[in-house]
Amino acid sequence: MAGNRGVVYVGKGHVEVQDIRYPELVLRDGPGVNPLNVGRKCNHGVIVKVVTTNICGSDQHMVRGRTTAPSGLVLGHEITGEVIEVGSDVEFIQKGDLVSVPFNIACGRCRSCKTQDTHICENVNPDRPGSAYGYVDMGGWVGGQSEYVMVPYADFQLLKFPDKDRAMEKILDLTMLSDIFPTGYHGAVSAGVKPGSTVYVAGAGPVGLAAAHSAQLLGASVVIVGDLIEERLAQARSFGCETVNLRNHPNLADQIDQILGVPEVDCAIDAVGFEASGHGEGAQEAPATVLNAVMDITRAGGRLGIPGLYVTGDPGGIDDDAKEGTLKIRLGLGWAKAHTFVTGQTPVMKYHRDLMMAILSGRAQIAKAVNATLISLDEAPASYQQFDGGASKKFVIDPHGLVRS
Repeated sequence: MAGNRGVVYVGKGHVEVQDIRYPELVLRDGPGVNPLNVGRKCNHGVIVKVVTTNICGSDQHMVRGRTTAPSGLVLGHEITGEVIEVGSDVEFIQKGDLVSVPFNIACGRCRSCKTQDTHICENVNPDRPGSAYGYVDMGGWVGGQSEYVMVPYADFQLLKFPDKDRAMEKILDLTMLSDIFPTGYHGAVSAGVKPGSTVYVAGAGPVGLAAAHSAQLLGASVVIVGDLIEERLAQARSFGCETVNLRNHPNLADQIDQILGVPEVDCAIDAVGFEASGHGEGAQEAPATVLNAVMDITRAGGRLGIPGLYVTGDPGGIDDDAKEGTLKIRLGLGWAKAHTFVTGQTPVMKYHRDLMMAILSGRAQIAKAVNATLISLDEAPASYQQFDGGASKKFVIDPHGLVRS
């Protein structure tokens, strides 16, 4: 049997590349696997040879020790690869297909999946709706920052690229279809971005940059990106965004006023999540900062897209409320301004085919927007450290050297 290696969470601040089990079409017991999922047969699944797999900010929350992720968890939910084995129940996906794997694991059969709410599939996680590869409390499906991975419900989930050679030419763009491009796009759609909109994006990490690029694709007249790290803001400016540095100039409304002539925007996107910091030099963590800020600067009747991650368990939270995801949000302000809030994981399958076509046509330049940076599997631990330090890069792991060759 072939070997397999993957990026494994060892403990707070520490990941390693280790030898891991070669995937089978059954979910075996292991770190983080829900006992009710152990032994689950997946004849509807495939084995994928990973071509690219990306490091995500959501992974970083676990690596920082800000979740209940167990030691030994194989990380990675952004997966693109070649199908090398198909289960007996797979009809339409074939060996040799080059595919994008949505990070949401979805059965295609439950009520949620039938209404395109694949982010809250009811059959893949015994604890609650919704699941993902290599993520804490998501059912225990093994992560894909590895050489090989098992993908269930292949016929329903997988997005097959129509031309393998053409796809490999744009693989650094297409690899973003598994998560951050649909996630950023969902944030923009949820915020109601349309032609002429003025948009504020909180956070210039990869999801924030993807949201900003998505807002441009949807026709926004001005996209303003806010962050505390100048390197990330420079990346946002590189593809035409206005920026605000909230470390140097903490008054967000004043900065927006200087750009637009009014201290408010039509739409706002929170791409930061629960590890938000207060604004200004030396500010401490304040998990409700972004949510309250975007309510303050979004016009009455506006919409707030919230792709940033919020959790129900945060061992590193600043107080007992934060540790269970209870935040001091000015809901009264949102009510008074008749805001619409859209939260939760992104239903990737709702968007990934359209975004694939935008990439293949040259309309979308997502790899450029997020500064896609190719690395080997062995370089992953050091790249996690760089990313945690604020590097303005989207690290793309090439486990087999297929992109570099």
